[in-house]
Amino acid sequence: MTQAPQPFDVIVVGAGIAGVGAAAQLGSRQRVLVLEQESQPGYHTTGRSAAVFAESYGGATVRLLSRASRAFFTQPPAGFAADALLTPRGFLFVARDDQRAELEALASQGDMLGTGIRLSAAQACEHMPLLRRDYVADALLDHGASDIDVHALHQGYAAMLRRNGGRILCDARVTAIERHHGGWRVYSAAGMFEAPLLVNAAGAWADELAALAGVARIGLQPLRRTAALVDVPRHDGMDRWPLTLDIDEDFYFKPDAGRLLISPGDETPSEPCDAVADEMDLAIAVDRIERATTLDIRRMHSRWAGLRSFVADRSPVAGFAPDAPGFFWLAGQGGYGIQTAPALSRYAAAQLLGRGTPQEMADMGLSAAALGVERLSAL
Repeated sequence: MTQAPQPFDVIVVGAGIAGVGAAAQLGSRQRVLVLEQESQPGYHTTGRSAAVFAESYGGATVRLLSRASRAFFTQPPAGFAADALLTPRGFLFVARDDQRAELEALASQGDMLGTGIRLSAAQACEHMPLLRRDYVADALLDHGASDIDVHALHQGYAAMLRRNGGRILCDARVTAIERHHGGWRVYSAAGMFEAPLLVNAAGAWADELAALAGVARIGLQPLRRTAALVDVPRHDGMDRWPLTLDIDEDFYFKPDAGRLLISPGDETPSEPCDAVADEMDLAIAVDRIERATTLDIRRMHSRWAGLRSFVADRSPVAGFAPDAPGFFWLAGQGGYGIQTAPALSRYAAAQLLGRGTPQEMADMGLSAAALGVERLSAL
């Protein structure tokens, strides 16, 4: 005898920061189920983030969502996290002589005017003693940037979801999706489930999940980014060094537990997968960083890669599919999913509940058109 599907109000596929955050924000009146294909939530992109918050980082829509997220980061709900979610870090953008125009453009960006400070090459080297004085021609310090405690944020949302009566099922890879009585029936390794609303928060797999449901793809492209931890000579105060970023994002590095996290800022097209670090990308990172600094990198203690998934305009997609009632896209956050999570989660939950755009976000200039699927047809 075939077992009857378990009913829910909302099924979310993907237990990364996007899926768990939106599910948690739906509240206790909704029966919410989150399905995760891996054995633990946040295994892929969420667990491999560089974990930084900067309102000057990303495109216009991303920056707006970041601004709208700051209040949550600085004053989360009571009991959400044991410690602060943000720790001041600072972003130090550096430019060679041939990159001055790019740095000037960033310095004049509206989001940078309140927190950005222009630095001379000598001042940049004071903030980041590893830099070569003859490499840096111009610099900009965003002193409003911070590290994010990604684990605390993700676990805080998961705990909120469970307090609201929601469930997270791991090892629950979705194998088929079909329309059923005006809603969605989802077949997974953990069982069969039904709900009128289906949220696609499947990260790099979001287009593949849409195809299972017979929904048009949005042109999502996963891009691999590589990182590693390396030794660095001990300096007094190094834990307070800023994240140092080439203005064209050809490399970045920041202190991490007594070592240095380095990356070439690579964006290598990839199929959805459990990404692994590429040796050539790591060699490129070492070469670029050694040319910009006094470092002589001999050993890597750990290395990893993650997938940052974008659509054509590199802004997130959060909205109902025009070709499939009840199918909600929550994808394409790229490398900005953690820093925009509070606002984007709240926005997505409001849309799913039929409440429109939260007023304070609308007052800041956020529109459904900027996040919706329909905008992609004009690109």
